[in-house]
Amino acid sequence: MRIVRENQAIYVEDLAVKGLARTKLAKSVHDAGWSAFVGMLEYKAKLYGRTFVRIDRFYPSSKLCSACGNLAEVMPLNVREWACACGVTHDRDVNAAINILAAGRRQVAAGRKPGSEMGGKRRPETPVEAGKTPRPVRKRRVRGSADEAGSHRSAA
Repeated sequence: MRIVRENQAIYVEDLAVKGLARTKLAKSVHDAGWSAFVGMLEYKAKLYGRTFVRIDRFYPSSKLCSACGNLAEVMPLNVREWACACGVTHDRDVNAAINILAAGRRQVAAGRKPGSEMGGKRRPETPVEAGKTPRPVRKRRVRGSADEAGSHRSAA
């Protein structure tokens, strides 16, 4: 994955996909396959030795002003741009991206251990992560049954 190869750290927001699937955006959410995408990102990040952090889904990334830190009270999903009291106008998605980056960097700086951002769930190590050389998979010969068509052992 290009994203993992070109970045040392990847920060993603842990979206409530099931909750989003109940809205008008249901088709788009399912088409995007967010959960599968994040799972692949996490796996590849571990494989390449990159930092991967999930930001809590309740973190107000869209409503928090990235310039002054002011938190907007209520912001419906149809609001795509908003102005903060400090005078800065934000695009909702760009502002959320800036806030997610800052929150991810704070978590890394705080020294959170790998896996702690996933609520204690940890995937098993792959042989490469454990520092072992993966063994080649050997193909086993499978003998056919006596009534199966084919050549006889003596015919070879």
